[in-house]
Amino acid sequence: MKAFILKSLSSLLLFPFFVAILHPQAPAASASTAGPVEDRRKALNGLFHDYWEQYLKILPEFASSIGDDRYNDQISDYSLKAHKDWLAREQNLMIQLASIDPTGFTDQEKTSRDLLVRSFADDLEGDQFKQWEMPINQMGGIHTSYPRLVTQLSFTKVKDYDDWIARLHAIPKAFDQVTTNMSIGMEDKRVPPKYLLEKALEQVKQLAHQKPEDSPLALPLKKFPASISASEQARIKEETLAAIGKQVLPAYLRFERFLEVSYVPAGRVEPGISALPDGAKYYQYLIRQTTTTDFTAEQIHQVGLDEVKKDQAEMLVIAQRLGFKDLKSFEASLKTNPKLKPVSRDALLDAYRGYLTPMQAKLPSLFGRLPKAPFEVVPVPDYMEKTSATAYYEAGTPDGSRPGRLFIDTYNASDRNLYNVESIAYHEGLPGHHLQISISQELQGVPEFRKFEDYTAYSEGWGLYAERLGKDVGLYQDPYSDYGRLEGDIWRAIRLVVDTGVHSKHWTRAQMVDFFHDHSAIDETDVQAEVDRYIAWPSQALAYKIGQLKILELRDKARKALGNKFDIRAFHDQVLDGGAMPLDVLDQRITAWIASQK
Repeated sequence: MKAFILKSLSSLLLFPFFVAILHPQAPAASASTAGPVEDRRKALNGLFHDYWEQYLKILPEFASSIGDDRYNDQISDYSLKAHKDWLAREQNLMIQLASIDPTGFTDQEKTSRDLLVRSFADDLEGDQFKQWEMPINQMGGIHTSYPRLVTQLSFTKVKDYDDWIARLHAIPKAFDQVTTNMSIGMEDKRVPPKYLLEKALEQVKQLAHQKPEDSPLALPLKKFPASISASEQARIKEETLAAIGKQVLPAYLRFERFLEVSYVPAGRVEPGISALPDGAKYYQYLIRQTTTTDFTAEQIHQVGLDEVKKDQAEMLVIAQRLGFKDLKSFEASLKTNPKLKPVSRDALLDAYRGYLTPMQAKLPSLFGRLPKAPFEVVPVPDYMEKTSATAYYEAGTPDGSRPGRLFIDTYNASDRNLYNVESIAYHEGLPGHHLQISISQELQGVPEFRKFEDYTAYSEGWGLYAERLGKDVGLYQDPYSDYGRLEGDIWRAIRLVVDTGVHSKHWTRAQMVDFFHDHSAIDETDVQAEVDRYIAWPSQALAYKIGQLKILELRDKARKALGNKFDIRAFHDQVLDGGAMPLDVLDQRITAWIASQK
């Protein structure tokens, strides 16, 4: 959970505190003498509370997204000063954590303490790479933040609308701050690839040249609650459209001009992150942050090659069972089989919904604990659909007032494949992201920040593991869907190869595309969007397969150690009931659970 990567402050001064917190046997010079455990516990929980309150205050959009409406009239401060101030707060909180003796704390309390300091340490280390200088690409940025945010908000009373109007008035300043940061990045030669910036420019143009009433920012005006009077509705509509037309859209137009004239021409030529200053070091940092492992790029590249080979062998078995002599002839048939293509956008959405009902009936046999949060399947917003991932999940609010949502990209729907829909439904919905994230948000007895932590290898590893669970409980009855499951798996294995290829081996974009085509039948629309995604988000795509392999490893370890005492429901509850965590911490948790079961 990283709010900002801030401008450099020396982390060397903080090294003794890292040691004291992560390795309590090496006390910091300023550590207090041990007091009563309840007093120290109270102090620790006070720090957790203070941190969370500060975090919500500096990220009001995030607070709103989880249903906390205290800051609904505010937006984040994107300035360099805000970056520095937040890093200083983290430094101060780390010093306070170091002064609390953990002796006598529960394992859960120690874990919470270690995870928080680990988050601070990551921010301090990552600060040297100035991520704030490259805040936009075709996957998102300031231009898409608020159109996305408005869909997460609840509009039930006049104050909700007035808060949104206040936010609209603040957006131009945010654009100015982000533009300043990007200008500094240009001076430092830290800019995204030019061709990706051209795609982001297209998004900005689409949003900038709409009529105020057609803007996604005007979404709250589409429907008013009956409790709001006609006169208030008229006022709200007038003020909202005025704010959009006179302030927000001009800010988009200025941003469009900045991109077109200055920023896009300054975009780098080489796609890989290694083209940046300290690029190789930066990529290794990103690998460690994303996978929560110490794997090198070369090691991950080889894991990817091995997993691709293994998946292809299993895919060949299915192809031969269906009467094809090899994968190439089978994959060629997939592209011309009309039964494997949706006839419309709605048909594609319905296909996803159709797989979730039978999976839901299987959940009690796999989990002792199930989430209470509601869930729905919806299309990706039109302004994002040309560059979006095939599907993605957006968590609902902890109180259930907004459901979790599985967004499906319906752009060019007739070119999409239906045979991979089942596995994606399990990954993004149930028993994947919706189940895991909802359980995390519903946890009791842990600090609030633990409920919303996002360790990519854990969450995306779980999503990919969830795809495989469908096979374990007898689903994927259609051999084409079973092939789609394996194609989903090889997709994530290919990611290990092409992500490390472009960012550490100086592969071209064409090499990435060719590797996809040589080792899968993934449709062209997805291949093109995917390679651009990996270039825009170095290392993010590594998390899926690395996380899945770790969870499978731990399950095999538990099954072998416990024999007939092994309970899949208890194992899954252990994986999920602590919330998201680094893979090494998950390993320690499962190892301790195995010992307790023996």
